[in-house]
Amino acid sequence: MIELKDLDKTFSGIHAVDHVNGVIREGMVFGLIGSNGAGKSTILRMISGIIRPDRGEVLIDGGTVYENPDIKSLVCFLSDSPYFFPNADISQMADYFQLVYPGFDRKQFDALTGKFKLDAKRKISSFSKGMKKQVSILLGLCAGTKYLLCDETFDGLDPVVRQAVKSLIASEILNRDFTPVISSHNLRELEDICDSVGLLHEGKLLLTEDLDHIKCNICKLQCVIKDAYREQELIRSMHVLKMERTGSLLTLTVRGERGEVLRLAQAQEPLFLEILPLSLEEIFISETEVAGYDIKDFLH
Repeated sequence: MIELKDLDKTFSGIHAVDHVNGVIREGMVFGLIGSNGAGKSTILRMISGIIRPDRGEVLIDGGTVYENPDIKSLVCFLSDSPYFFPNADISQMADYFQLVYPGFDRKQFDALTGKFKLDAKRKISSFSKGMKKQVSILLGLCAGTKYLLCDETFDGLDPVVRQAVKSLIASEILNRDFTPVISSHNLRELEDICDSVGLLHEGKLLLTEDLDHIKCNICKLQCVIKDAYREQELIRSMHVLKMERTGSLLTLTVRGERGEVLRLAQAQEPLFLEILPLSLEEIFISETEVAGYDIKDFLH
């Protein structure tokens, strides 16, 4: 289990991470999402022990991670810009990972590079961005660590490879004690694979919950209510995150359990009523708009 306890970090006057608390449970895929500059990469680097928090601490399986080799050995961190030794080929990088990670599965790694059609003797510097990302991911998956931290994992991968990587992650979770933490702007990809997500904005953690629970407690309501008074009663009775109107059609993004939202809406005798689930992207937009991050600010 990874515990974030009052994490705080400032760089040159920029408050990158603002008193973040949270728990990442074992054996699940945790997605870290957020606006640009929200602090996702900084949190991953603090979890991996690369940088020290100004205040607070990261605990992994009960132990502090910073300058603790035993705890660090449980974690492999994959940066959004993978680093490889100059002029190194895949085989040489695998040799290095074997030295750093005692649990590195060389047999599995060689088999996977073959399946991905990656030439083990070709210099990695000659690879495309997507191929470099593939090498990085395969090295991380085969490192044998309990926790794998992935920063923008799917960026640069084609659809077939993305699906293959997701299948490999799922297989690792089934076959060993493995917990991946994935940061990405591609919310559609995370929606397919994540069990739980944390939403960051301006260094603050707005929420951290199971994805199914989030989706069950926020929805989009579309209705037509002829009586203006009843319409206002409906709006007042709900926790409205966003409201839009197109002619007589009222669209509300509301926080609340679907059945209760439906009951409150039906009580106002609508001429038309429909409740729709929200995608992770729509949830992200709704939650960050509440926090003051609104697309309209970019259009004025």
